[in-house]
This record gives sequence, C-alpha cells and structure tokens, in this order.
Amino acid sequence: MNPAAVHAYLLDLQNRLVAELERVEGQSFRRDQWQRSEGGGGESRIIEGGDVFERGGVNFSRVHGERLPPSASAARPELAGRAFEAAGVSLVLHPRNPFVPTVHMNIRFLLATKRQSEPVWWFGGGMDMTPYYGFEEDARHFHATCRQALEAFGPEHYPRFKRWCDEYFYLKHRSEPRGIGGIFFELRACPQRRRSFPAGLRSGIGAPAKPSLRRARA
Repeated sequence: MNPAAVHAYLLDLQNRLVAELERVEGQSFRRDQWQRSEGGGGESRIIEGGDVFERGGVNFSRVHGERLPPSASAARPELAGRAFEAAGVSLVLHPRNPFVPTVHMNIRFLLATKRQSEPVWWFGGGMDMTPYYGFEEDARHFHATCRQALEAFGPEHYPRFKRWCDEYFYLKHRSEPRGIGGIFFELRACPQRRRSFPAGLRSGIGAPAKPSLRRARA
C-alpha cells in the first residue's frame, strides 16, 4: 500500500467532484483550509444558496497521530498503540428542489503502523441516495451506475456491497429502509490484483444523480 498514492487519489477525487458540481450549479465552491493541532488538516469545499444546491459540501481530510484513539482499536485490540494516518473525502448535497434527492458519499483510508511490524490498512466507504419524492427513473439509474462501476472487478461485488448498505440504512423501529440504498464497501490488505478497485469506483461516483439533476431547475 502506497499512502502517498492514496492521498493523491483522494485529492483528485475531491477536485473532480467539485468541478462537476460547479458545472451543474454555475458557481464556485468556497474553500476553507483547516489544521488539526494534533497533526494533519484538510480542506472543506462549501456551496450555499445556489439555484440547484441549497447547501452542499465536498470535504477532504488527512490527519495523523502517534497513537490510535481507544475507540479505533476497541474492536481490534492488536492495533492498540500503533501510529496512524487517516484520510478521506466526504460529500453531502442538499438540493433546493424537493424533486431532487439528497446524496451522501464518503471514502476513507486508515493506515496503522508499528516498528518491526507489518502495516495494517483499511479502505472503505460508499454512497447512498435519499429521495424526498420517489422517481423510478432515479432509482434505476442510481443502482445501474453503481453496478456498472463494480462490474470490472467481478459480479459478486455489487450484490454484496448493496446488501451491506441496505442493512445499514434499515430502520428497525419503523420496519422500513431509509432512502433507496446504495453501496458500502471495504478492503483490508487485499491482494495486489484488487488494489485498483477504489480508482475504478471513482468513475461511478457523481454519475448516479444525473437524471434527477435534469429537473433541478424546474
């Protein structure tokens, strides 16, 4: 695993997403750079008061520390005491038109290191869509785009990642799902042949909402 390559991929992803959203909205995102006193920082890209998006953000962060927090190693005690690097991109879009769905996306990378030990890394995330008013065209296009983004890596991925997302967003107390689902994925120290998977998924992020954006200015 090459952390520098992962961070470059995440920054490129943020830039690509913002460029496409600025094209749709017709105005630029505001930039807000920040620093973390314990190590690291990031840049938030925010848009407010647009014709298409009432509010939205595409944020990048890259932080590091000498020791993983207890909450991060509670489920895997063998990682306690390791130094860490964490980076990610998150997206939240709230459209002005209620006929356009809300979309969420995040991708996260974690690397835990210790002297004289093999590094442990994790890469995961996903995207989901929550319509205010349901349109069959949106649902079909959203899931078809997710499936297409994963096809090159094997037919088994989409059904599994879709199921993970469906299970996460199922509201047990109401016996119903929240939104129309999406995909969740995670990779842990995967074989070399699968390391191109996140980069391939990039082509599917952002495309699922295109039909609904056509009615955004209606």
